[in-house]
Amino acid sequence: MGSSVDIRSVTRDFQTPAGKVSVLKGITCSIAADTMCILRGKSGSGKTTLLNMIGGLDDPSSGQILIDGKSVAGMSSRARENFRRRQMGFVFQSVSLIPSMNAIQNVEFAMRMAGIKDGREKRAAEVLTLVGLSNRMTHMPQEMSGGEQQRVAIARAIAHHPKLILADEPTAELDSAMAAEVARLFKQISEEEHVTIIMTTHDVGLMGAGDQLIELKNGRIEGSEDNE
Repeated sequence: MGSSVDIRSVTRDFQTPAGKVSVLKGITCSIAADTMCILRGKSGSGKTTLLNMIGGLDDPSSGQILIDGKSVAGMSSRARENFRRRQMGFVFQSVSLIPSMNAIQNVEFAMRMAGIKDGREKRAAEVLTLVGLSNRMTHMPQEMSGGEQQRVAIARAIAHHPKLILADEPTAELDSAMAAEVARLFKQISEEEHVTIIMTTHDVGLMGAGDQLIELKNGRIEGSEDNE
């Protein structure tokens, strides 16, 4: 089962030479387990900052973020690192595949880093098949299209059976048709792998791609709705 995420009155301030800048201004929302949430907003709306805090890469200035009732910010550095490595998967705009490894080796390497010792090749083949790359497993990243590379990155993120996937603008460098296909793939993965997915985007065309839409504007929630 995927993780639930509970965000309570979260703020995030940064100190700059010009003074304090408030990026998030009291965010409160909940994301149910085993759902896909679209976190939409223009550049500067605070969506990546919020995603980083959900992932334990940054801490709120005030408020709480609870994952399955646990505060990642309250964990020790080692506990936080282990929690991220075992319970979370990350997909970024830049796929960052290892160029000297083929698709299945890239996925296996990520599983090894997550501490998985047994069944890596079988699981890597399984997730690459799930993302539609059963015939591209031995291809190198430079032999793949941008959309195919992003699919390998998605397979890599789900291979260790995480409970929560955080995807930051994973479709930003893809054309609209491929972006829609990647969003559809995320929805399928959420359902079949029983994982919670939070995906940021500024693409209006992807607003209905998930189970839930949260819109950010100037560090505040502009709107939130569940998609039927």
